[in-house]
Amino acid sequence: MSQNISFISSWIKTNSRVLDLGCGDGSLLADLTKQRNISGYGLEIDPDSINQCIAKGVNVIEQDLNNSLENFPDNSFDTVIMTQALQAMRYPHLVLDEMLRIGSQCVITFPNFGHWRARAYLTLRGRMPVTKQLAYQWYDTPNIHFFTYSDFEALCRERNISILRKKFIGEHFPDRQLKNLWPNLFAETAVYHLSK
Repeated sequence: MSQNISFISSWIKTNSRVLDLGCGDGSLLADLTKQRNISGYGLEIDPDSINQCIAKGVNVIEQDLNNSLENFPDNSFDTVIMTQALQAMRYPHLVLDEMLRIGSQCVITFPNFGHWRARAYLTLRGRMPVTKQLAYQWYDTPNIHFFTYSDFEALCRERNISILRKKFIGEHFPDRQLKNLWPNLFAETAVYHLSK
C-alpha cells in the first residue's frame, strides 16, 4: 500500500467485506487482507494489473467501471474503495451513488486540481498542468473530470452523502505544513470516508 494512504486500513473494519474499484495491481487489497483479515474483491480492466492481482492471490474481476455496477446487489459489501480513479469515470456522481448502494461506506481518493502547483502551472504557462498527480498531457489523460476538494464536498452535500472522515495529503514543503489549514490550495490528494 502506498505509504501516503496506509492510514486507510484504520478506516476498514476487521473481518469486513471490501470491494476495490479500479484496484490496480491489488496491493491495497493484499495489505488489507493481511492487516484487517478482510474478504475482498477487486475490479480492474487492465490485463497486466489483473495478472499482478492474480500473482498476489487477490480476487479480481475484469470489469469496466463505466459500464455500470448492476452485477452487485445492494449492501453486498461493507466498504467500497476507489483510489485515484473517480476523476477518470465518465459519470463520477453516478459511480459514487453506486458505491454507496453496494456498500454501507466508501473510501475515495483523488488528486486535488485546486492545488497551488496546478494553479501556478496553468496561470504561468497557460497550459494544462502536468504534475506527479496529473502525469499526462491533456490529449492522452485518463482524467476527464478535474475537480477540487471543495467541488467534491459540494457534490456530497447535493447528494446527501455524509462525510465520516477526511484527510489531506501533501508530500512536500509547504504542502505538508499547510494542507490542513488551506486544503483547497495545499492538498495534493484528498481522501474521504463516506456513508449515506
